[in-house]
Amino acid sequence: MGMTMTQKILAAHAGLPTVSAGELIEAELDLVLGNDITSPVAIHEMDKMKAEGVFDRDKIALVLDHFVPNKDIKSAQHCKCVREFACRHEITNFFDVGEMGIEHALLPERGLTVAGDVIIGADSHTCTYGALGAFSTGVGSTDMAAGMATGKAWFKVPPAIRFHLTNRPAEWISGKDIILHIIGMIGVDGALYKSMEFVGDGIAYLSMDDRFTIANMAIEAGGKNGIFPVDARAKEYLKAHGKRPYTVYEADADAVYDAEYTIDLSALRPTVAFPHLPENTKTIDEAGDLKIDQVVIGSCTNGRMEDLRTAASILKGRKVAKGVRAIVIPATQQIYLDAMEEGLLKIFVEAGAVVSTPTCGPCLGGYMGILAEHERCVSTTNRNFVGRMGHVESEIYLASPAVAAASAVTGKLSGPDDLA
Repeated sequence: MGMTMTQKILAAHAGLPTVSAGELIEAELDLVLGNDITSPVAIHEMDKMKAEGVFDRDKIALVLDHFVPNKDIKSAQHCKCVREFACRHEITNFFDVGEMGIEHALLPERGLTVAGDVIIGADSHTCTYGALGAFSTGVGSTDMAAGMATGKAWFKVPPAIRFHLTNRPAEWISGKDIILHIIGMIGVDGALYKSMEFVGDGIAYLSMDDRFTIANMAIEAGGKNGIFPVDARAKEYLKAHGKRPYTVYEADADAVYDAEYTIDLSALRPTVAFPHLPENTKTIDEAGDLKIDQVVIGSCTNGRMEDLRTAASILKGRKVAKGVRAIVIPATQQIYLDAMEEGLLKIFVEAGAVVSTPTCGPCLGGYMGILAEHERCVSTTNRNFVGRMGHVESEIYLASPAVAAASAVTGKLSGPDDLA
C-alpha cells in the first residue's frame, strides 16, 4: 500500500520505511515555533520538566506577533518572559519589535521552512507551511515545550483527503475564495485530523500567496495539515528564500485517501463566510444588502504582498465609505517596506484607511480593531467565531482582500464587480 505526501515525510522523520494511517510514531523535528501568547506557557512547562536546555537553538523560532508593540502590562510581561528565555538559550531565530512579523508569513519569508520539513508550532495556523511541501501542524504549549527540549514529537499518522483543483480561476478569485468554498462544502469538521492534499492542473494558476492562504485555513476544516506538491513555482520560492537544502516528497500512485473531491476553479465566485463559522459560506451574489462598520485586510491568512496589491488596485482613486473603519496590516516588516516602496501605503492612506505595524491584533480580538456590540466587520482573517474580534454580539464576515476592499468603498458587503 502506497503513502501520501504527509505519510512519506513522517516516515522519513521517524526513521521508518513506511507508516500507515492511525499509527503512532515519534518523529524528529526540523523547527519548533512559538509566539508571545503560547511560548510563556511552554517556557514554564520546560521549567517544570527541569530541562537543561533546548535541543538546538537554530531549530526554534520565537515570534512576538500577537500583542506587540505591547498593548498592556500582561502582554508586556509575556514578551519579557520570551525575551529572557531567548537570550538565556541564545535562540537564533528570535523576532522582536522591529524585526518581527506575523509568524506564518515571516518564517517562509526568512527561509526557515522548506519542503520536506516536519514543523510544529504552538499556534493552530502552523499548517501554513504545507504550501511549500512541508508537514506542519499546530500543537499545544506542552508539546511545544517537549519539542524545544528533545527535538522530537509524537504523532498519530493522519489519513488523507485529496482535492483535485482544476482549470484557471476567474478574475478576483483567490486562494481565500477556494479554501472558503472547500470549507463550505465539507464543513468545519470535514477533514478532522486528516491531511488535506491539494493536487491538479489548477495549482499551476495559484501563486505561492494563494497556496499559503489555502494551507493556512486547513485547520478551519478540522485538518491536521494541508499540503501542496513541490512544483516549479514552489521551487522558485524556495530558491529565493530558502537557507538550507530541502527534500521533495511525492504521493505514491497507490496511496489511499478517505475521500476525493474535484473543484472546478473556473466555476467559483467570490465567497464569504457569514457568522459564526467558516463553513457558513455564500457567494457574493447571495450576500444581500449588509451594511458594515469595519474592514480588516491583513493577518497570517491574507497580509502578504499580493493581498495588499489586490486591495490597493481597488482602493486606488476611491475613498473608504463614510462611517467605515478600514485597517490594513502588512504581515511583515519586509512586506511593509515593499508596500511602501510600491506606493501601496500611500494609496491606502489617501483612500482613508489606516496602516498598522505587523500584528495579529484584531484577528483574535486582541487590539487594533476590536468590535463593539452589533458591529459588522468584513475581514481577511481566518475565524469568525462568536466574540472572536470583540463583543459577542458583533459579526465577522470572512472574505478575500478583493471583497474586503470593495466592501470598504461601498460601506456594505460587496464584490469588486459591484464597483464597475
